[in-house]
Amino acid sequence: MNLEPAYLDLHRRGELRRRIDSLRALEDPCQLCPRLCGAHRHSGEVGFCGLGHMASLARACHHLGEEPPLSGTRGAGTLFLAGCNLGCTFCQNHQVSRTPSAGRTLGPEALALEMLALQVAGCHNVELVTPTHALPALMEALDQAAAQGLSLPLVHNGSGYERAEVLALLDGVVDIYLPDLKYGDDEGALIGSGVSDYVAQSRAAVLEMARQVGSSLTLDSNGLARKGLIVRHLVLPGGLASTSSVLGFIATELGPRTSLSLMSQYRPPTGVNLPAPLDRPLDPREYQEAEALLECWGLTSGWSQATESRDSYVPDFTREDHPFEGMASDAEACSCLTKGGAGRAK
Repeated sequence: MNLEPAYLDLHRRGELRRRIDSLRALEDPCQLCPRLCGAHRHSGEVGFCGLGHMASLARACHHLGEEPPLSGTRGAGTLFLAGCNLGCTFCQNHQVSRTPSAGRTLGPEALALEMLALQVAGCHNVELVTPTHALPALMEALDQAAAQGLSLPLVHNGSGYERAEVLALLDGVVDIYLPDLKYGDDEGALIGSGVSDYVAQSRAAVLEMARQVGSSLTLDSNGLARKGLIVRHLVLPGGLASTSSVLGFIATELGPRTSLSLMSQYRPPTGVNLPAPLDRPLDPREYQEAEALLECWGLTSGWSQATESRDSYVPDFTREDHPFEGMASDAEACSCLTKGGAGRAK
């Protein structure tokens, strides 16, 4: 098995630089995400996401709360980007996702140093959290970091609200995709995230991700993810996420071996007024019903969460040390859907 990250070959051939130029062209007028807001970000305008042409980094840290093949024993090397192109009303990262100024505005050189620092700290990967609106700057940083010795797998952790055409520019760049599939119908998406085209956009995006890296997960001899796809689905109160529709899509279009992370951690963020049913925590019975649907759809690869662990996943970005300080590791708070967990891809 070749364990070299995909982006290193593109960097050596100069192809990564050409991809960056294509992404920059999509940034002004901005067409990076399905909102197609058209902001002239190179001229100082900001898009829906609140950003111009620079990235805003909320925090760089090791993270033990991701799925076990990502967190391992030393943590995923997470770069939490401030701002967001989706803007869910219930976002657990709302301290930074709704306030781009909550992060540090950094150029590619500084972002490259952050990536390299995560490698020096022993993290198992570099994970870009909500990267869509900052992709040009992040890819420039990746190119510079690769020139300076970065050799960790690259994880793209996004909301699922992506343009498949933009993701195509990341073919051979991203090693592991970690998308959300938040909703199975657009009525719920409109209530929870204010968009009426989430289902079509997210499903096309995830199919493009699977085309690039496969729909299963490749692990190394230590059980760490090296390539592939993990799909996340957060069960919402009152059936707002249309979980059965989401699981049905995964089973029929991606395949039953797809690694699924079924999350029970929903709770209303503090200080945010939300409409019903988002104004209450998830009832354990609602999560049990979602778990029962896994068997109905034949999905047996991935992880589920203990419902009582939801408080462990709420970050506090006002901390100066670590936004998840004191939380349980995901290995302690989740269980495998099968005895072998995600398994090793053939």
